[in-house]
Amino acid sequence: MPQTIAVIDDEKDILSALKIGLEKEGYLFKGFSAPEKLFSFLLNNKVDLLILDIMLPDASGLDILKTLRKDCRFENIPIILLSARSAEFDKVLGLELGADDYIAKPFSLRELAARAKAALRRNTPHIAENSVPKIDDKNKNEGAVLKIDRESFEVYAENKKVELTMSEFKLLELLSSKENKVFTRDEILNYLWGAEKDVTDRTIDFHIKNLRKKLGRLGNRIKNVRSIGYKYEN
Repeated sequence: MPQTIAVIDDEKDILSALKIGLEKEGYLFKGFSAPEKLFSFLLNNKVDLLILDIMLPDASGLDILKTLRKDCRFENIPIILLSARSAEFDKVLGLELGADDYIAKPFSLRELAARAKAALRRNTPHIAENSVPKIDDKNKNEGAVLKIDRESFEVYAENKKVELTMSEFKLLELLSSKENKVFTRDEILNYLWGAEKDVTDRTIDFHIKNLRKKLGRLGNRIKNVRSIGYKYEN
């Protein structure tokens, strides 16, 4: 079945262009200009990727992003932000709120299609089945147990479910696949975003920051190796 991409943008020309470009790539396109119509659609339909404009006339795209990330029904939908505002503050805030990517207007349809493809690809973890420990039982007596269930895409830290975005899940999955191995920033970038995406080191840092925060004291197991990258250790 074709994957469904929903787009919310108040500019009809952009919606029309994206419809043509994304349908040409084989995706099902659903366009919206108002948040309430988007939420109504999400409640009754499966969406594989959401492209969200930050600057909407009656709502902030960042507020919509926050609402989606707090709702267990929509928290794992990959989200790409669109905005004519290219200031670093907007990019950083969007990433901290759980966005998977950020594209500044104007952009080419080819670039957006490539980033959409990358976001959809990383929404399906693909590390070999035996390479990731499903249950880490070290320090079990202290309750410091990290459980990664790759079939349900769920993570439990100290017996409490941790709500992660798919990018955060894949980041944790990668780091924990080989304890104490240092993954370089390039390795992390290539695994999460692939060759078709150009992101900065700060993007990784903010995903690491969010992941550590969500894991609580187990977040301390994710170590920064200065000038190289990150590793997971017990």
